[in-house]
Amino acid sequence: MDRDFSDELLAAIERADREGAKAVIDAWAVGRPFHQVVPELLAPTLERFGVIWSLGQGGVSLATGYMASKVAEDVLSRLLVETRPGDARSRGKVLLGNVEDDFHPLGRKMVAAFLRTDGWEVLDLGVDVPPGQFLDVAEETGARVIGASAMMYTTARNVAGIREEIGRRGLTGKVQLAVGGAVFKLRPGLVAEFGGDGTAASAVEASALFQDLWARSLEAAP
Repeated sequence: MDRDFSDELLAAIERADREGAKAVIDAWAVGRPFHQVVPELLAPTLERFGVIWSLGQGGVSLATGYMASKVAEDVLSRLLVETRPGDARSRGKVLLGNVEDDFHPLGRKMVAAFLRTDGWEVLDLGVDVPPGQFLDVAEETGARVIGASAMMYTTARNVAGIREEIGRRGLTGKVQLAVGGAVFKLRPGLVAEFGGDGTAASAVEASALFQDLWARSLEAAP
């Protein structure tokens, strides 16, 4: 009977067993190119974990959420070493943070890990970030893309404050606003309603979104 590596990895994360997760990933990688671990094992497993998290099932907790992010970081750090030797080029500086009053860091941390692996210089502002702080740091660092994360509708509404701040500072077009979180997957119409410039279906697809938004920024303000 074939092993179900995704089930095993999910179980290790739910046990907060980092070494167990590593053992599952190492076993999966035998005879397989390691760069396939993200699309074939890590991403679908974290997607399942995210669903369990959003539904409050399976005994998930902050500890298991933290463990999921550390497992992602372990894999992506190894991937970075194995697939980008000596390549220190940066795609550019971008910001990530949970919007004001949002304290759910898991999705943001996974996006940060995937972006860093793909060459972005990520400035992670953490949770509960007010609109002014996003824009202060963007202006200080020259970041052209802000990634704002929110899990629930009540906090997703605070994305509109970031959009207003971008306009108030005359940075419309130059600073692009990516949004993410469970509520935007469930209600994609909220992206435009709250002023977002785009979203990605998963953390794996975040880099492609940021590349698109970065290009739009350069077109608006070379």
